[in-house]
Amino acid sequence: MSNPFLAPSALPWGLPDTSRITDEHYLPAFEAGTAEQRAEVAAIVAREGGPTFDDTVVALERSGDTLDRVARLFYTRVSADSSPAVREIEAQVAPMLAAHADAIALDPGLFARIDALHARRHDLGLDAESLRLLERHHRDMVRAGARLGPEEQVRLRELNAELSGLTTRFGAALLAGANAAAVHVTDRDRLGGLSDDAVAAAATAAAERGHDDGWLITLVLPTAQPALAVLTDRSLREELFRASTGRGQGGEHDTRDTVLAIVRLRAERAVLLGYPDHASYVIDDATAGTAEAAVAMLESLVPAAVANADREAAELAGGVEGDLEPWDWAFEAERMRRERYAVDDAALRPYLELDRVITDGVFRAASGLYGITFTERTDLPAYHPDVRWWEVRDSDGEPLGLFGADLWARPSKRGGAWMNSLVDQSSLLGTRPVVLNTLNLNKPPAGEPALLTLDEVRTLFHEFGHALHGLFSEVEYPTFAGTSVPRDFVEFPSQVNEMWLEDPQVLTSFARHHVTGEPLPDELLAASQAARGYGEGFATTEYLAASLLDQAWHRLSPAEAAGITDVLAFEQQALEAAGVAHPLVPPRYRSTYFNHVFGGSGYAAAYYSYIWAEVLDADTVAWFGEHGGLRRENGDRFRREVLSRGGAVDAMEAYRAFRGRDPEIAPLLARRGLAG
Repeated sequence: MSNPFLAPSALPWGLPDTSRITDEHYLPAFEAGTAEQRAEVAAIVAREGGPTFDDTVVALERSGDTLDRVARLFYTRVSADSSPAVREIEAQVAPMLAAHADAIALDPGLFARIDALHARRHDLGLDAESLRLLERHHRDMVRAGARLGPEEQVRLRELNAELSGLTTRFGAALLAGANAAAVHVTDRDRLGGLSDDAVAAAATAAAERGHDDGWLITLVLPTAQPALAVLTDRSLREELFRASTGRGQGGEHDTRDTVLAIVRLRAERAVLLGYPDHASYVIDDATAGTAEAAVAMLESLVPAAVANADREAAELAGGVEGDLEPWDWAFEAERMRRERYAVDDAALRPYLELDRVITDGVFRAASGLYGITFTERTDLPAYHPDVRWWEVRDSDGEPLGLFGADLWARPSKRGGAWMNSLVDQSSLLGTRPVVLNTLNLNKPPAGEPALLTLDEVRTLFHEFGHALHGLFSEVEYPTFAGTSVPRDFVEFPSQVNEMWLEDPQVLTSFARHHVTGEPLPDELLAASQAARGYGEGFATTEYLAASLLDQAWHRLSPAEAAGITDVLAFEQQALEAAGVAHPLVPPRYRSTYFNHVFGGSGYAAAYYSYIWAEVLDADTVAWFGEHGGLRRENGDRFRREVLSRGGAVDAMEAYRAFRGRDPEIAPLLARRGLAG
């Protein structure tokens, strides 16, 4: 059978036909795809006469179709449905792709053409998006090392290849380590506090992962594990906490040497490219502009956040015998929420059934704001049976794109939640978007409903905000499609979408008892809303600790990075220096399982992006409140000025076009309890 990747898919929207694809197709397709794009670039360079925008920049945009098709599906598999065969292919492909990217970015003939066009860019009669595309390609090639000398470029290629392999190794070790660290419980009595459906899910997980009996508490990616909030057995809480915070710190899945190698090579590469450190290199291309600006913003929030965490700790300490320990915090905080606000997350779960949350919550909010409709497509194939597809149509009935959801946790899937694109929108290429949300919800036993926590519902809304960013893309060039915006801007639309979770029109639609259909009682709703801001001291401190740790690793010079030999010692010193080494509030991610920054997720030196974007988010939520909330005209404005523009306009210009001014930080400070 011919390789399915070598021609466009015949399925609607160009959806990969996974019914025809096997693992054996990936490596040959990568080899064919890289060769094809190298030939396309060689043809661009070989054209006679002076370069034109169409024969150089547009031709480059059109190149690499086969490689794009295989890479998008393959890396979806790497993240969401890995296997020994997939990991073996990944290890072979990673250096191949790094070398391929360098071959294009460092091609002297290609750069000469783009550089010549860039020099006279204002005389070419280009429209705004085309001018921005030329500037983007030129900037990307310069940042990739196109102006370096031959010897420097040789070393750069070596660094990129090594780093590609190391981040791949980190991700594989983290997945295997998380699976190995899952806590197996053989005594049912130790599971006190877990709901019946959570206990059943734990039993299913144990059976699926090869245990003859018992229950398995699997790990999510962050330090804080959801079960810590409800388990009454303090010793089990400690065991679970230590399993979480000890990932990557010993045994066959130790990641410490990999972390050190990544940090050293990134530091060396940054200097080679003309920057003092990796953070400066990364943030130079973000809305923050400089690492100093990002760090200053984070540091300005530390005193109030830590003071709030200290006050919360003092309140919680009264509920335990002896000293309050980190594994007690979530449990005692949940107890305090019940006592102070008469709210119990366990009491909310029967009203938060997954399918209703999706159709009557997430989709309903999008329909009300933007007029779009959703129709499930059970006839389309996917890389895993858990994946579901919905056809999305615009308010005029025209097809908009395809939305997929892969929601259940499994051993082959890395932790966390994310959105990715299988097909980008582009008027140039005539493509419509195919986007996918991936979560890690516990799968209930067959026939049982999936009942969610409020945080899980919020994650669904958040990730769908990313999906909308991809679905609403209206750009000419694929480089600018959807979420192709600065890293510290990309979280803004997804954070804004969280607000509709608590909108009365939406909440009363989806928050209904899964058996009786009764709406969420007013008293439970009022209690939940009153408790919304409780615990912000902990939440902000753990986030700031991770963000400042990320910056500490990536603001090292090559000499400083070479001098570090103990990952955990450096981590502690960095947290102390930043004022966030709270004994009861560990970082949201410790270095050894910080996949965002060491696993190739694209957030190295950029984990600050979440709170940087939250400034825009909180200010935008205030705007919606001032303009009547969930109204079609409000959604249309947000779609027109922000969601549809992708990277085709400057991110902050898009924000100002929507808001009418620069963002203000006051709404964020009020939300997080940090206002003076």
